[in-house]
Amino acid sequence: MGSQPSPSPRAATALAAAAEGHDLNFAGQPRGWTLAASASPSWSRAPVFVRRAAWGEGRPPPWGRESTDTDLTYPRDHEPTDPVVVVTSPPSSLHRNNLPPAQRAPFLKSRSTQQDTAAMTIATELTRRLGIRVPVVQGGMMHVGTADLASAVSNAGGLGIITALIFPTPAALRDEIRRCRTLTPNPFAVNITLLPAMVPPDYGAYAQAVIDEGVRIVETAGNSPGPVIAQLKKAGVTVLHKCTTIRHAESAVKLGVDFLSIDGFECAGHVGESDITNFILLSRARQQLKVPFIASGGFADGWGLAAALVLGACGINMGTRFMCTVEAPVHQRIKEEIVKAQETDTTLLLRRWRNTSRLYKNKVALEALKIEQESTTGEFSEIAPLVSGKRGKEVFVNGDPEYGVWTTGQVIGLIHDIPTCDVLVNRIEREAESAIKERLSLIKSDSKL
Repeated sequence: MGSQPSPSPRAATALAAAAEGHDLNFAGQPRGWTLAASASPSWSRAPVFVRRAAWGEGRPPPWGRESTDTDLTYPRDHEPTDPVVVVTSPPSSLHRNNLPPAQRAPFLKSRSTQQDTAAMTIATELTRRLGIRVPVVQGGMMHVGTADLASAVSNAGGLGIITALIFPTPAALRDEIRRCRTLTPNPFAVNITLLPAMVPPDYGAYAQAVIDEGVRIVETAGNSPGPVIAQLKKAGVTVLHKCTTIRHAESAVKLGVDFLSIDGFECAGHVGESDITNFILLSRARQQLKVPFIASGGFADGWGLAAALVLGACGINMGTRFMCTVEAPVHQRIKEEIVKAQETDTTLLLRRWRNTSRLYKNKVALEALKIEQESTTGEFSEIAPLVSGKRGKEVFVNGDPEYGVWTTGQVIGLIHDIPTCDVLVNRIEREAESAIKERLSLIKSDSKL
């Protein structure tokens, strides 16, 4: 028996991909060899086929078998004319992580599993720049965005966010940031939302607390964010800014934000006044914006993440879905109410005052809506007691969904369980990978049709 030829560096990269159960991105593969997936709808478990020319003449290597099968799916213009090697069990020495960096395929990303194999992960501008594993952001939420939830999301691989204005003073926010650091070693962010108020908070002081505590990522939202964004950018903070229109997004770009969070009409809370749903809004963002953007509003699962990525987003932002997790500081009865609800169980309030908010459709919200629509004076004071933030906060404490108004998105109709953040984020990742791979399998070479 002759000695077995060693694979070239390029072939080694291919075989390392096979060792991880990957299919290579054909647009990025080197010349000189061909990889193809089988016709299996589950590409992550499909064998990888490597042209014999990739590793030299001679017998198939011990980690593969030769095949002359023709019933395989190949990328266009890459159908091999010679037999291929079915790479079934490559040696561990060819694992991507054991190769020199120059031999690693840059478009392949891997993560360990319990079986000590590797699986695909979704790498975007968001994951690369923020240092997170999964392109999922937990949106800032009043009464909910504490260190408990933020750390759980960050530990799961997403980006958890502490909501600054939950805390009465910048000093209290500092304490919460420090508490979060004891709960997760991973990146997390702080949300600073600027809203109309008779006596507005000292937003600059909150921003300075974030800077002083070394938080490197901040989500901003609301009116006239220029001074706060300038303060954060001067300190080298990465800023994600929420917008409900492309016009506002373009203004934020001029302020120097790093990412935009595009909020569709489906979202919870402040929906803006334009009523543009995400299918249009995200496409307009892709056409118009010159900075990366995140999709927000209407997302609860991996199918939504896959759709957002295809529409041009680099990740998704979820609020309502994270409210309905084990770690969310929300009464169990409210989480159960979310699970029972349908997508029609929200209502819009405060449009008369151009502060439109999407809320859960309960008796209090409907009573306030009736006054808003029928009032002859248009005085906000007529409904103020009904939409009190203190009453809304108490809902999450006492578990009575009818006690006050509380925000939720139309995505409420897609939520059917109360998982941990870890289970949820990992499920979203798997669903997105599966959705993308299955849909890619619809693309066939013309010669196979």
